[in-house]
Amino acid sequence: MNDYDVLVIGGGAAGLSAALVLARARRRVVVVDAGEPRNAPASHMHGFIGRDGTPPGELTDAARAEVVGYGAHLVSARVTGITRLDDGFDVELDPGRSRSARRVLVATGLRDEVPDVPGVRERWGRDLLHCPYCHGYEVRDQPLGVLGGTPGAVEHALLLRQWSADVVFFPHTGRVTDEERERLVARAVGVVDGRVARLVVRDDRLTGVELESGHTVPRNAVFVRPRMVPSDGLLESLGCDLDDEHWPVTDASGRTSVPGVWVAGNAANPRAQVITAAGEGSAAAIAVNADLVAEDTARDLQHLRSGLPA
Repeated sequence: MNDYDVLVIGGGAAGLSAALVLARARRRVVVVDAGEPRNAPASHMHGFIGRDGTPPGELTDAARAEVVGYGAHLVSARVTGITRLDDGFDVELDPGRSRSARRVLVATGLRDEVPDVPGVRERWGRDLLHCPYCHGYEVRDQPLGVLGGTPGAVEHALLLRQWSADVVFFPHTGRVTDEERERLVARAVGVVDGRVARLVVRDDRLTGVELESGHTVPRNAVFVRPRMVPSDGLLESLGCDLDDEHWPVTDASGRTSVPGVWVAGNAANPRAQVITAAGEGSAAAIAVNADLVAEDTARDLQHLRSGLPA
């Protein structure tokens, strides 16, 4: 017999939302979390109706308490491997532990890759930002920069113009086509060519962007569109179908190509905000429970027809 009906990998918004739905459906649920949330550097979370401005850790703590209150288990560990069994999955945890479950829901998020510029990692989530919908309002009408060198950087600058009339785009290592430059000019977005040397910080505040030429452009905050890298290792090891960019191929509920395996949140959808990830976790949980009900019904029907006790 499996230890659990469902093992959820990842204790962010998607994973905890799924666990809440499943626990309320009276399923035996465990959430395994390595404690490395993507939004940890952010001081506040925005765009989540009813919880706008809440520190991410506060939301997570409340969600964990709700999940445990309905009887789910939480395990602090990293999943190191998953093996398919005849009746479910054996999930290996560090250090040297394991849990078994009938179904697995992967909510491990993604990894942000940003330009290797001094100051970027240090200011990440503070005044070096990535999502205008998450942070744009808080820096509205201020002198803003957009750091290039990643795919979609020009579109990011055009989008950010919605929040401030003073936006400067730094192509950095990227190339700006004539058509892109014309669009930036049309939107009154300044373009400062040249490689960026570093972000300038004074008194623990970002104050500007320094070019390799030595010229510094004063800015209060800088945005960057990171390259979002899927956490695909576990899914790939299970044999789940992945697309050309290594994102899992799923149906609308998050069901992967491997029976019994679902995925939710940033592990499948790179643009999912916290509220989106929570909704996707809920949808996946409902689909998982329906799949378990179908299996339970088939088992009980077999027992009925064979005269065995259910």
